[in-house]
Amino acid sequence: MAPDARTVSAMDSNLAIEVVGYTASALIVLSITQKSILKLRLLGLIGALVFLTYSIAIGAYPIAVVNVIAAAVHGWYLRKLIRRKEEVFRILHVRPDSSYLLDFLDFYRDEIQGRFQPEFIYEPSEDQVTAFVLRDMVPAGLLIGEAKDDGTFEVKLDFVIPQYRDFKIGSYVYSSDSALLTGIAPTCVWAEASNRDHGRYLRRMGFSECPGAPGRYEIQLATPAAAAGAVA
Repeated sequence: MAPDARTVSAMDSNLAIEVVGYTASALIVLSITQKSILKLRLLGLIGALVFLTYSIAIGAYPIAVVNVIAAAVHGWYLRKLIRRKEEVFRILHVRPDSSYLLDFLDFYRDEIQGRFQPEFIYEPSEDQVTAFVLRDMVPAGLLIGEAKDDGTFEVKLDFVIPQYRDFKIGSYVYSSDSALLTGIAPTCVWAEASNRDHGRYLRRMGFSECPGAPGRYEIQLATPAAAAGAVA
């Protein structure tokens, strides 16, 4: 005997509610795997709102209350992250043989070579520019490069630690405010993209892929930065 329309409608409704519940669970699990604080908060907020919908649909009001609170907490932190305009960025130049620099590279070796620039091998040289990007005085990024005889500057490593990957550091580094290349005054900055993620990042920072040179990206600099960074 075939189920009547009312039964079919109830089954469809229950299936839809289950899908909402599983989607909410997946979002919550995905949020706690994020290294970026911004992504963690955003996915956490969406997951809490979807879980709120699910808990109301099944009549689980204590769970609904928990997810209202969770959504409010995520929303409050997201607002702080997005509207935060008083962050202080600074370039801290260090010597190529700096102990802290070597320890930093060793600590993040798997992250650098596993995902971003697998070919990168650090070989200290007096001709290199080695500089940390401080964000509210926290070493959040590292740039290593070298001035070339043709007046250009090659970026050998541009790395940001996971919790600060919201593109603010990259935008600052390649701006005239950073004073990164004081005394070098290159005509352009270039880098070889190791993979698609690296290429997408360079394009996001304003680099363009060179015609006839796949994987090489350049950005033209209008004026060099004027101020000097600190030296450790």
